Amino acid sequence: MAQLSELPHLIEAQDWAAAERVLRKASKAKAAPAEVFYNLAKVLEHLGKLGQRTMWLKRAVAKRPGYAVAWFELGRAYLDAGDIQAARDAFHRACDADPGDADARRMVARLSIRLGLWDAARTALQDDQDAEASLARYRIRAETGVASKADRDALLQDAALRPEALRTLTRVAQGSLPLRLPQLRT
Repeated sequence: MAQLSELPHLIEAQDWAAAERVLRKASKAKAAPAEVFYNLAKVLEHLGKLGQRTMWLKRAVAKRPGYAVAWFELGRAYLDAGDIQAARDAFHRACDADPGDADARRMVARLSIRLGLWDAARTALQDDQDAEASLARYRIRAETGVASKADRDALLQDAALRPEALRTLTRVAQGSLPLRLPQLRT
């Protein structure tokens, strides 16, 4: 694939139209690697041809099923198209291919919450200890009916987290939003 030798220069120069031509030509080769399809999808994204990138990303993962970054980008493409379930499935495949991909795992959690897949969301968040994960875990407990007043009070203890905590509490309030906030511990 000698024609690909000019690709790094074209990408560095952000000559997306020329990069597209080179990659389309390379994609016609019988032995074209998955990276050609992936890079063509990314170039098409830069060109604003978002509708075409899904096909190329599908070809990339068909060629190499363990291609985590291509699965992640396919998840993004599905999200752009509004297909939440397909996006979640693609991000899940990215996690399977690269268990250390925290971004893919977080996307699985977010989309699982949107779809009401509480156990899947809980599993995806199990190793995360940041504010977003804490809020999401509370939401999961509330949505599944196991959140306690102590859980709610603990969520509200961190002053920096309070605005987001109140948003989460409002989302899952079910008529029981606290009118008095617990005192902050100093």
